[in-house]
Amino acid sequence: MFKKIVGGLVALGILVLAIFLIIAWESSIDPITPPNPDAFSEEQIKRGEVLAGLGNCETCHTTDPTKPLAGGRAMPTPFGTLYSTNITPDPNTGIGQWSEATFTRAMREGVTRSGSHLFPAFPYTHFTKLSDDDISDLYAYMMSQPAIQAEPPENTLEFPFNIRLLLAGWKLLFFDEGRYETDTSKSEAWNRGAYIAEGAGHCSACHTPRNALGAEDAGKAWDGAIINNWYAPALNASNRTPAGWTETEAYEYLRNGGSPFHGVAVGSMADVVHDGLKQAPDSDLRALSVWLSDLAQASGEQQAGDSSASAIRTVHNTQNPSATMGEGERLFTYACAACHYNEPDNPNTLRPDMALNSAISAPTPINLIRVTLNGVSLKEGLPEAMMPGFSQALNDRQVASLLAYLRATHTDQPAWANLEQQVRDQRP
Repeated sequence: MFKKIVGGLVALGILVLAIFLIIAWESSIDPITPPNPDAFSEEQIKRGEVLAGLGNCETCHTTDPTKPLAGGRAMPTPFGTLYSTNITPDPNTGIGQWSEATFTRAMREGVTRSGSHLFPAFPYTHFTKLSDDDISDLYAYMMSQPAIQAEPPENTLEFPFNIRLLLAGWKLLFFDEGRYETDTSKSEAWNRGAYIAEGAGHCSACHTPRNALGAEDAGKAWDGAIINNWYAPALNASNRTPAGWTETEAYEYLRNGGSPFHGVAVGSMADVVHDGLKQAPDSDLRALSVWLSDLAQASGEQQAGDSSASAIRTVHNTQNPSATMGEGERLFTYACAACHYNEPDNPNTLRPDMALNSAISAPTPINLIRVTLNGVSLKEGLPEAMMPGFSQALNDRQVASLLAYLRATHTDQPAWANLEQQVRDQRP
């Protein structure tokens, strides 16, 4: 009897393995000669360029600015380090031998020309929502770029996460293949914004926490997450910023890199705004703003101004100039207030009051620490506005005192824990 049970279990295991291999196996697609860029119209290439910008393709697939899209950028994950691939039309190290059908399969199913499964660091979980026309335009743009011969480093994923075949099982658990479906209860602008955010823009890839297997946690969608050592804030109503993300404020932020009611784009988001979205038409950014404002549950165009003025007044009214100042308040008064002290009804368009800055009210201090230490470059944030870094001027205790003061006096949020150690960890 025991032998029969063991034999049955072995047979069942072999059957399950065979079924999995059948599901996991993907055929290869014959290579092609790289298409001539003249095969595509200028209009199609331009539309593809806009889509590539919305997807921020160049940032992820470029390490050397003189070799755009040639790959090699390191992407640390809990499972090891991935390196972005060469997506130029080079036939040997890039995608020059990929037909449009091959490109479409990669975008929609996460499968390469050879039939191997792509790691979901390439966000095919979002690109699968793109329309046929948009994928065709994106293919035209990619195949019209200079072919660059460049072989990225080998991935250094730990076993068994380096086994691509297992990704077929990951897809069964976490991947829903299919095009974007219009929500008929919403406006045309809202649907366009949702299509961009959920598809090419793959916004939730940064703004949603991930589970133990690296998939977006659907139960915490848009709740914010740490990515590339930056905190991508919540985009839904759980965001604790005092001023609402109205359509106007969202558009100003996406178009120009900052908002007087929220702060400026830095880190990864600065790349998105200043590199990825620079080619996007106003209509797309306004559609994104409609969608974002709805997701954040902003109640109206007056909310940003009214709530920001209230937040600034609260801070100003609680400060007592005659009281003995602690270290954090002294540092803010002498190093920060000249730029960041605003009138309640007239917030500075270049240097918002700290009570309005999203980094102050965030659940983690990582963004505020990094900006305080490293500053904001001219490329980041708003045009012609910058901030010096204080990494050399202030020690860890002083930075922690300053940020603790801001958190206590400019928000209604609880104090950050182990602040001095967190500052130390972020030292350049």
